[in-house]
Amino acid sequence: MEEVLSRYIQYQRLVQTFRKKLAVSLVYPALLVSVVTVMMIFLVTYVVPKFADLFSNLGAELPAITVFMLAVGLNAQKYAWAVALALIVGGTLLWRWKQSDRGAERLDQFLLSMPLLGEIRLKYQVANFSRILATLLQGGLPLVPAMETAGASMSSRQILNGILSATERVREGQGLAKSLEAQKIFPDLAVEMLEVGESTGALPAMLSSVAEFYEEDVQTALGAAMALIEPMILIVMAVVVGGILISLYLPIFTLGSGIH
Repeated sequence: MEEVLSRYIQYQRLVQTFRKKLAVSLVYPALLVSVVTVMMIFLVTYVVPKFADLFSNLGAELPAITVFMLAVGLNAQKYAWAVALALIVGGTLLWRWKQSDRGAERLDQFLLSMPLLGEIRLKYQVANFSRILATLLQGGLPLVPAMETAGASMSSRQILNGILSATERVREGQGLAKSLEAQKIFPDLAVEMLEVGESTGALPAMLSSVAEFYEEDVQTALGAAMALIEPMILIVMAVVVGGILISLYLPIFTLGSGIH
């Protein structure tokens, strides 16, 4: 019991450290997206209608871009409750659809097919599965029950289904590496490392190595992704906010030049 608890505590320490590093990497982009969203809502629903009142009093001819932006702002303010209701209903339906087997698998396929982020998600799942399976095997649990337990902890439905199918193959007498390779989900490098671990009789140690390798790879890839995404968010924010402000102030500049 003492050895099992020690292994469990060590596993939790490694997992929590890894998750904290991921959370820290995502804090700034999440905060940036939140600020941009709040700013956009404020501009469209409050600032734009104020300019609409101003321009209606002036009675001047407005550029097409200004007319379009004023229409967006007035409709957004008028139908804000309908948009909020639609978002709530849509979010509820999406959540219920996600809870179903078909919905969860479709959503997971979409997430894994996303460029860059899908690969990071896959590697994270591989690292998590390898870490749990290594811990269970080191604790003396047979391979098939260990795979079932490790697979049940996966948040990816597609990977979970692949692990369950691989478990059936292992139960029939096939090797772990070959069973995972047949699912065409796990990266080739991970499968090759597991095959070496099986052939040398050091599968738990090799699983730990796979977990460490992909944990480091996820952190590196996530850092690179955030370095790319953050300036893209800033550029989009600058273009959208700048476009709104230009469309609102363009008639004022036109009127000012006409007066001169």
